[in-house]
Amino acid sequence: MVLIQKQKTRAFSIATITLPGSPKDLIPLLSFRDRVEHLLVRIGWRRRRYIVEPALYRIGSPMPDSPVIVTANYKLTVDTVRAACAGMDLWVLVLDTRGINVWCAAGKGTFGTDEIERMVRTSRLTDIVKHRRLILPQLGAPGVSAHRVKKITGFTVIYGPVRIADLRDFLAADMNATSDMRHVRFTLSDRISVTPIELVLSWQLFLAAALAGLGLWAIHAAPFPAAVVPLVGAVLMGAVVVPLALPLFPFRSFVLKGAAAGLLWALLMIALFPVDILTAARHLTLLPPVVAYLAFNFTGSTAFTSPSGVKAEIRWFTWPLLLWFAAGVILYFAELIRGWLG
Repeated sequence: MVLIQKQKTRAFSIATITLPGSPKDLIPLLSFRDRVEHLLVRIGWRRRRYIVEPALYRIGSPMPDSPVIVTANYKLTVDTVRAACAGMDLWVLVLDTRGINVWCAAGKGTFGTDEIERMVRTSRLTDIVKHRRLILPQLGAPGVSAHRVKKITGFTVIYGPVRIADLRDFLAADMNATSDMRHVRFTLSDRISVTPIELVLSWQLFLAAALAGLGLWAIHAAPFPAAVVPLVGAVLMGAVVVPLALPLFPFRSFVLKGAAAGLLWALLMIALFPVDILTAARHLTLLPPVVAYLAFNFTGSTAFTSPSGVKAEIRWFTWPLLLWFAAGVILYFAELIRGWLG
């Protein structure tokens, strides 16, 4: 096996050398390097460039009547697929989703009807397989018009299970999914695996919170713990605690979950550190919108919400959060001025 990195696209090609245009061999066995890269990607390393060349791949020794599964070209997704399909004989059609996972790409439109049509055509799939069936991940459904795929390509779309680990049983059941296969889960282990990248992506807000707290401490507006802990803790609350404890917070909306967590954090800070009315008001107006914003960002890591639901939250909560946060910023500077004047 060779690992080729193309200079132009920086896409990984996990394949043996084959003739131009022919299907490539997708090796099910993950290497030590693959596993190290997975850990690095989860903390932000080359996250936007961790892609596989869009193409038709084969796992095992598929025949013209072997199933064709469709996936995204985010390498972490492809690696999950190939590891789960060890010992099977399959065709894997990898779409160009710009290095985005299936669910997010479906919401953005890159895992969609037009891209399926393009890859069916460029891969010459109609010449390689006898049947006319494409097995798509269930979470890709929002971006795909099944009847248009059928009309344009001649291939019938069949939605497979939510998790690739269930594909073997799905195929054994003649492509009939059980209710359990259709059930979307987002367990604690799932949330733990995506939390590091949320924290890394929040580093600028973390730095701003730390500097804001140090500013209060520097002018003697508050002791060091009382100045820094509330602000830095709000970032950790939104980026780590809310995702890990997601089911424990009320409301379905991620913004409201974050706002509830932020209010809880603000009340805890008021109870923990002696504060006057100005500081208490600043906690209640500055901390909750920060936590709510970070919690809302987490929607991109879970399939709990639909693309239309995310757009609705943006429409409903953007201005209220901005006004709430602006009030907190005003009170923060009022506290700075009070500390400066002594």
